[in-house]
Amino acid sequence: MPERPRPLLPLWAASLAAIAGGLILTLAFPALAWWPTVFVAVPLALVSLIGRRAWGAVLVGFLFGAALFFVNLSFTARYLGPVPWIALSVLQAALTAAAAVPITLAYRLMPRLAPGAAGRLIGLPALVAALWVAREELLGTFPYGGFPWARVAVTQASSPLAEVASWTGMSGLSFLIVFVCAALIEYFRRGAFADIRTALPYALPAILLLSVPQFPTTDAGMLRVGAVQGNGPAGYFDEREAYDVFRAQLAATEPIEDDDIDVLLWPEGGVDADPTTNSSVARTLDDLSERLDAPLLIGAVTARGEQYFNSSMLWDAGADNPVSTYDKRHPVPFGEYVPNRAFFMLLAPDLIGLIQREFSPGTTAPFVDVDGVGVGLAICFDVIYDDVIREGAQAGAEVFMFQTNNADFRGTDENLQQLAFARMRAIETGRAVVNLSTVGTSQVIAPDGATLDALPADEPGAMVTDVPLRTGLTPAVVAGEAIQSVLGWGSVIVLAVIGVLVRRRGGTTKTPAPRHGGQGAGVDSAV
Repeated sequence: MPERPRPLLPLWAASLAAIAGGLILTLAFPALAWWPTVFVAVPLALVSLIGRRAWGAVLVGFLFGAALFFVNLSFTARYLGPVPWIALSVLQAALTAAAAVPITLAYRLMPRLAPGAAGRLIGLPALVAALWVAREELLGTFPYGGFPWARVAVTQASSPLAEVASWTGMSGLSFLIVFVCAALIEYFRRGAFADIRTALPYALPAILLLSVPQFPTTDAGMLRVGAVQGNGPAGYFDEREAYDVFRAQLAATEPIEDDDIDVLLWPEGGVDADPTTNSSVARTLDDLSERLDAPLLIGAVTARGEQYFNSSMLWDAGADNPVSTYDKRHPVPFGEYVPNRAFFMLLAPDLIGLIQREFSPGTTAPFVDVDGVGVGLAICFDVIYDDVIREGAQAGAEVFMFQTNNADFRGTDENLQQLAFARMRAIETGRAVVNLSTVGTSQVIAPDGATLDALPADEPGAMVTDVPLRTGLTPAVVAGEAIQSVLGWGSVIVLAVIGVLVRRRGGTTKTPAPRHGGQGAGVDSAV
């Protein structure tokens, strides 16, 4: 039988490295957004897995995930207390722990199949990086649609590496970052510092990340957008009377009513009544559209039969309104609906009882035509799901307008983390983004990720901005789904094939001992 490789670190040191990696990775996300720290965090997470057995990998994977998510998702405790925060963080950490096992298997099996320089410096880092992306895909799809929040690529929203996402999508950018980190680990483990050729697998992707310009899209003119942040009492626990949010939006719109605009944008839930059934609200919207001589793009909860939807509606005076409707594609589980309600009522009846309405997922394309201009849409956490953004761009979006309500997360970093997604979406698609919140952060983002206009958070305000339009699809939009599938499912299949090949060889190939390795196999074997 082949020798089982020794863990690079003893279990106690690997546990500390995993915790440190998770905590350092949180520094790369807003508000701090220290993006270079990802190149410290990812290697710490990886070295903690090298040589581990399955249960050891589960332990250090869980510790890494817990350190990351308990900090990164702390905003979920802002109003509802510790239970949702703990539950979501533990779930994400548990999934991270499960996904750590394939990575540690890659470190065990790949050197047995390909022990040479190419296998160690190219094949192994590529497989490890792809499995990291597979883990991000797991967290982003399971359970109940997943929660793809803490992706490595999002940490680069303000970095020079972000432009690569226009070619590879965020999954491809995550892959390249982790590949560079994993290749660097192997470069140092082999200790062949005098041979410049061994540095190429690390250096070339690093140069690629730093030098590739954003994929160019085509200028298609301008759209003059009025965007209004009413700062009304839009939070779940805010004290308010009927129509208070609506009135706040109307009041904040007044200063720009004499401006020449092409469309007026309001945030998610900017109308706290259903204008499709409330005639007085509908008349007020008609009057506003007529005064502005422009259509409105508003957000409200709508009812159709016994179903409720979180909707974005195009409203135009004199038309059969709403002209177009997009319903949020990914309602938030335990926020906008409760899956398996009877079961979870037994666990947390007070919290589950707060969620009275069950929102249904939308089925229409996230796209509206505003007087001949294609507008891609995303409502709140829709922005973190790749399928919504790709479908909007493929439907003909020349600009994106993201409507959100961050009122439940005032005083946290949630709005800035969500804004980082919006910035990455602008770069990824080569489209400008108007990211508008009820309370902030609201910004107009250029196709290259630069900030064109902004409103202060937690204050009412309005901005009128000439927003650039673009046509042409980036490779990330065209091939993004295929890239995700190849890296995600492809890596799992490749790992399985490698396992079969190694087994068939009957252990005739021994794993070469690393030149720089730690002890601790005995400690790890007890886990």
